[in-house]
This record gives sequence, structure tokens and C-alpha cells, in this order.
Amino acid sequence: MRVAATIDEIRQARALLTGPVGLVPTMGFLHQGHLSLIRTARRECASVIVSIFVNPTQFGPTEDLESYPRDFERDLDIIRPFTDLVFAPSVGSIYPADFSSYVDVGPVSRPLEGKARPGHFRGVATIVAKLFNLTQPDRAYFGQKDAQQAIVINQVIADLNFPIELRVLPTIREPDGLALSSRNVYLNREERNAARVLPTSLIAIRDRWRAGEKNCGLLLELGQGLIATEPTVRLEYLRIADTKTLEGLPEVDESALVLLSARVGRARLIDNILLGPDEAGLC
Repeated sequence: MRVAATIDEIRQARALLTGPVGLVPTMGFLHQGHLSLIRTARRECASVIVSIFVNPTQFGPTEDLESYPRDFERDLDIIRPFTDLVFAPSVGSIYPADFSSYVDVGPVSRPLEGKARPGHFRGVATIVAKLFNLTQPDRAYFGQKDAQQAIVINQVIADLNFPIELRVLPTIREPDGLALSSRNVYLNREERNAARVLPTSLIAIRDRWRAGEKNCGLLLELGQGLIATEPTVRLEYLRIADTKTLEGLPEVDESALVLLSARVGRARLIDNILLGPDEAGLC
């Protein structure tokens, strides 16, 4: 496994890889969710690149950029058996002092996370476009936990004509249902127990929909009521949305995406679940 830290190094190392090449972009502090993406890339591709970069442009001024968990050597040990090339650049190499070009994706980047975190998806789209340019992958691997991010990246690939197949894989969860996240480390024991209400509410909405309830207002009331039973969980949003546009829906007939965000202690957690015939995939 080779580690590239500069633009020149990643380009030189990429030129030596055989295809198809899979890219798994990460911000490090890797967990089993990341590893599931990397293992899938290993099965499907001749060469695997993992990027490890805490991207400052997707953090707001009051967010956890400085405290975001990092453990680079641990990350390398975890991915070594599955990875050919690691790209771990410095902030200065990605965003030099005269950097001024950003990718603004448009409507799908504006609601939900885009509203809660202004500028977040501009930062995401920009770093992903740069990684695609530098690593030239045939396939890129992302998790469904960040569903809106996957939809945004799908738009970037289409609009900017990247010849890349987007692979969005199911969310990996703890045994009690909580979605794996690097930010789960922020939770103390009480908060961790309370956070279980988030996947519980999503599953309840899905089960009620499967039982025949189509009205989104009633489905959302069910989810909101469950989350309200945990006073330490502060719901930011809960929406049932179109899987392509993320616009809110009055009713669900065939398919939809249920998305939520909540604060539990100092952790801000997001999760989602798909309603429809293909509940294991997105994009």
C-alpha cells in the first residue's frame, strides 16, 4: 500500500494502477461503514484508492472541524489489506492560498443539510470533484447514511460529465440500529442509549407505510412523537422526500426517502431510510 501526500505523488501513483479503479473518499477515523465500502471496492475493482482528508470547506464556522476525530496511523492499519493507494493530502495542497473555484450544485443541495449547514455541499462537491480529477476512478463508493450527499454527488457526476459509476451502499448499523458514524464517539453512555430512538422512529415510519398508511403528515407525526419521548434528543428536521429532488411529499405511493437530523449532546447525527421496492439502494 502506497501513501501519497501531494498532488504530484497522487498523479504519479495513479498512473501505475491498473483498472478498473475504485475510489472511497473518507475524512478518516474509519469504522466498519467505511470498511464495507472499501471491501466492496476491493471485490469489484482491480485497484482501490482511499482518500483520507478532513475537508475544511464543508465545515461551518461553529462546527467541529478542529475537534473532528482523527487517527491516521490507525486508519492505515485498518485499510492496509484492502487498499492499493491512500491519498492523504495537506489542506494547503488542496486549497492553496490563491484557491477561488468552487462547485455549486443547485436545488438538491439546498434543503435539509444544505439549509442546516450553509455552504456545506459547496465544500463537499468541490472536494469530490477535485478527488475525481486527481484519482480518475472508474467507480466511486459512498454510503447511504449520507443520502443527500450521494444525491448531490450523483448530480455532480452527471453535470460535469465525469465517466464514473456511483456506487451507493446500504448504511451499516450497530446491533441496536444506530447508524455508524465517526461522530458517535462524541456520545456518552446516556446519550448513546437515547440516540437509539432515531433508527427506531425511521423503522416505525417504514412499518406504518408498509401497513398501508400513505399520508406523509401522519407518518411524520408518528416519527416526531417517538423522538419526543427522548428529551435529550433535539430533532432538527424529519422529512419524507422524493428520492431524486428531495422535495417534501404529501403522500407516498411507490417510493420515498425519510431523512432526519438531530442533536444528541454535542453530536449532530443524521440518518435515513428508503421506502419502496428497492429499500437497499439509492441513486
